[in-house]
Amino acid sequence: MRPDSDSFRKVMGHFATGVTVVTTFHQGAPQGITVNALSSVSLDPPLVMVALDRRRFITPMVHATRRYAVNVLGEGQQALSDCFAGAAVTPDRVAFCGAAWTSGLHGLPLLEGAIATLECDVVESFSVGDHDLFIGRVEAVTNPEQHPMPLLYYRRRYLRIERAHMSDLAGKPEAPAG
Repeated sequence: MRPDSDSFRKVMGHFATGVTVVTTFHQGAPQGITVNALSSVSLDPPLVMVALDRRRFITPMVHATRRYAVNVLGEGQQALSDCFAGAAVTPDRVAFCGAAWTSGLHGLPLLEGAIATLECDVVESFSVGDHDLFIGRVEAVTNPEQHPMPLLYYRRRYLRIERAHMSDLAGKPEAPAG
């Protein structure tokens, strides 16, 4: 028997994800929405995929502009995540959550304080279920050398890394084909 949407959401909540805000422009104003459905697709060319619910306000904007930026949030940016997710706060999402931003190399709104950003041009889009998948060719990136830990999402709650231990890859990395 196929799971209902609540059961599916609960199970998928066990997959910890980073938290991003996808931004674009609409009629000259910056727009953004919290997204955790992000995946790297290809290294050459560099491609990423974001999945946007078709019912969300930003989806037709990305279809129209064929461009979006991904802003990876740091652990201190939970309030921005909540606001761009549509929480009832002031300033609200219509006021771009009061977020400080700059125009990126390709003219997309980039959130100040993001631990990484990607500016993308849409090369493909697909409608699947209740979402549209946007494959974006990465045209520019920022990644400050020094930055806080990422903001994470797990089981419908934010998760902070209290004990971080980084270690080298154990095992042999795959060699490129050819």
